[in-house]
Amino acid sequence: MTAAEPFSFTLPASLNACMPPERRGIRRDHVRMLAVERATGAMVDGRFFELPTFLRPGDLLVLNASRTLPASLSAEWHNGRKVEVRLARRVTDREWQALVVGERAAAGETLRFSADLTARVLEAAPGTPLVTLSFSHAGIDLYNRIYRLGEPVRYEYVDHPWELDYYQTVYASAPGSVEMPSAGRAFSWELLFRLRRKGIGIAYLQLHTGLSDLLDDSRPHHPAEHAEAYAVPAATAEAVNRCKASGGRVIAVGTTVVRALETAADERGIVAAQTGWTRLHIDGGYRLRAVDGLITGFHEPRASHLDLLTAFLGPDLLGQVYRMALEKGYLWHEFGDMNLIL
Repeated sequence: MTAAEPFSFTLPASLNACMPPERRGIRRDHVRMLAVERATGAMVDGRFFELPTFLRPGDLLVLNASRTLPASLSAEWHNGRKVEVRLARRVTDREWQALVVGERAAAGETLRFSADLTARVLEAAPGTPLVTLSFSHAGIDLYNRIYRLGEPVRYEYVDHPWELDYYQTVYASAPGSVEMPSAGRAFSWELLFRLRRKGIGIAYLQLHTGLSDLLDDSRPHHPAEHAEAYAVPAATAEAVNRCKASGGRVIAVGTTVVRALETAADERGIVAAQTGWTRLHIDGGYRLRAVDGLITGFHEPRASHLDLLTAFLGPDLLGQVYRMALEKGYLWHEFGDMNLIL
């Protein structure tokens, strides 16, 4: 990886976090943390439980309280074959966009998940591997069946089907994400209490993550096509605006929180309570209006999340950060280590 090409690097297989830290004998808040100062480029190697030492009274952490769904479901197709169906994003109480892994479903076909849950393919849109499914149940009834039948979406670097609890943050409350909002995974209740005791604010919003990998490299998937549902409560908008007005720093826990807050902010950086869908794509040319800092994991080569990081660091400094993370053996992905940008 060169400074001019921070998005293209080789990630050794040994740096893929294939299991939760708890299964490696490490508390969730004791994963490693690489802290970076935006203004100077200074980097500090530490542990996540040391986070309070990097923050000041009056700062505000904003966390995504979306809860991870077991969004990978096994279905029987019309010809009797078993297929994996990955939910991609909720459309209505009954309808979801989904990926039928390795297959091309056609409109009108039926998928059977259990004796009391089926789904009809409403649409197989051209140019995308996603289909729109209409389930035989809706709302809470559908969610109950998804929780009973499904498993967490698992990518190739995770070599064991870990239980759903490992894919949740401790504060998650609103079911809806098909992939874990993983930047908040390292928080424990003890750490949140220590932060509050120091005078650091905690606020919550929801952004339900969609399916990020469509398993189809033949068609580039532009981030602007990746619509995600979000909700910024009035209390959170007020907390952000108070923090900014008093000179504190607003620190987003995850790229999902950055997208939600920046979508809800006006040109002056004032955040309004709102709900909706965001397609906001943030890159190095974007001027951050509401967010001052970021807690995130380490992202794959050429991932769109790296575009977003250049709005905080710029490509040269981002390249330096990722070179250091590679050299020092930080772990990648949802069960990996953390990156604090202030």
